[in-house]
Amino acid sequence: MKRVVEVAPQESGFLAVIGTKIVLFCGVYIYTGVLTSVNDDYLELSNALLVYETGELASGNWKDAQVLPAVWCVMRQAIESLGTAKY
Repeated sequence: MKRVVEVAPQESGFLAVIGTKIVLFCGVYIYTGVLTSVNDDYLELSNALLVYETGELASGNWKDAQVLPAVWCVMRQAIESLGTAKY
């Protein structure tokens, strides 16, 4: 019998994208910014935006996104999905 064994990369999950611009789709809001820090409860974003209207996702720009003051923290339990952002 053969077994498939997967070896996780040294950094995976949130740690793999620290320093990268990401988009967080949460239960109510969409946040984007550079992931600067991660702990058990929160993700910290710098240059953060709160996206009110996405527009065409493939177009590359948000239709309506507002700058959030200073550094912004998002609760991990609120995140439904995430990905890297090209804009």
